[in-house]
Amino acid sequence: MSNLKVLFIGGSGVISTSCVHEAVRRGMDVTVLNRGESALRPLPEEVRHLTADSNDPEQMRAALGDAEFDAVVNWVNFVPEQVQRDVDLFSGRTGQYLFISSASAYQTPPTHMPVVESNPLKNPYWQYSRDKIACEELLVRAWREDDFPMTIVRPSHTYDHTLIPFDGGWTVVERMRAGKPVVVHGDGTSLWTITHSRDFAVGFTGLLGKEAALGEPFHITGDEAPTWNRIFRDVAAAAGVDEPNLVHVPSEAIAASDPDWGAGLLGDKAHTMVFDNSKIKSLVPEFGQGATPFKQGAREIVAWYDDHPERKTVDADNDALMDRLTEAYAPRTV
Repeated sequence: MSNLKVLFIGGSGVISTSCVHEAVRRGMDVTVLNRGESALRPLPEEVRHLTADSNDPEQMRAALGDAEFDAVVNWVNFVPEQVQRDVDLFSGRTGQYLFISSASAYQTPPTHMPVVESNPLKNPYWQYSRDKIACEELLVRAWREDDFPMTIVRPSHTYDHTLIPFDGGWTVVERMRAGKPVVVHGDGTSLWTITHSRDFAVGFTGLLGKEAALGEPFHITGDEAPTWNRIFRDVAAAAGVDEPNLVHVPSEAIAASDPDWGAGLLGDKAHTMVFDNSKIKSLVPEFGQGATPFKQGAREIVAWYDDHPERKTVDADNDALMDRLTEAYAPRTV
C-alpha cells in the first residue's frame, strides 16, 4: 500500500534496515526514530529521521509531537514494560502497532512440525524467549480488552550480508581459513530454517496497513531449512575452504562451558525447526517468490567481510574456548 505513513522505532538493525528499504521501495512515507543512524547499514535518503531514546517516554513524546501513523513498528522492545509504554503512547494515534516477537517463543523442543502460528508458546530454556512471550500476552490483552490494534510478528533466524549466522561470527570463518577445527553443536544434522532479511522484508511490509492482520500473530521465515553441517559448509565454501574441519560437540557441553552460548542453543538452535508459512502467504502472496538461497547469502556475507577487513574481528576468548572444545571432542585415531 503506497502513501502509508509508517513509523519505525529502531530501523538500523539486521532485519529492520531491509524493511525500511522495502517500505520506501513500495512508496510508503517512512519515519525512523532512533538514537542516531547506523553507518553500518545506511538508510534511504527518502526516510524522515527523528532522534530519541525509545526507553525515555519524555524524549519520545517530544520527538513525536502530535504525529499520527497508519502503522508503528518497534524493533527494540524486549520486555513487557517497554511494550506497555508503547501501548500507552500510541493508543489512539496509530491504525496498527506491530510487535517484533521471536519464533523461539514457540514450544521448545517442538512437539510437531511444521510449526504453525497456533503452536503453543513455551520456552523453559531461554529468558529472552520467555520475555517475548510475556510481551505477546500483554498485547493480546490490550487487543481483547481495549481494541489496541496490534499485530505480532515472529521472525526466526534472519541474516543479512553483515551477519554470520552461527555463534562465534568471523572467528569461525578465520579458523576455517586457517585449517583449524570449528565447533558445530550436536551432530550437525538438525534442520534449521534460515531467512535472508530482504526476503523477510517482503512479507513484513506486506502486512503494514492490512486490517486482516490486526489481532493476529504471523511468523515470517524462509522455506529453506538446511542442516547445520550444510550451513557451516556453505560458509566455508564461500570463504574458499573446500573441506572444513567440523567437530561436533554436545549442546549441553557447550552450555556448561559458556552459559550464554548454551542458552541460545538449548533454547533455540539445537532443535530442528521448520515452519509452515501459509498464513503470511495468504495475506502477502508475493512472499517467498525469488527467495535468496543460503549458498548465495553466504557468498554475500564473506564478500562483504573481505571488502571490510576492519570488521574481521577475532574474539580471543571464543577462539580459546573452541580450541578447548574441539580438542576434547575431536574424533580420536588409533
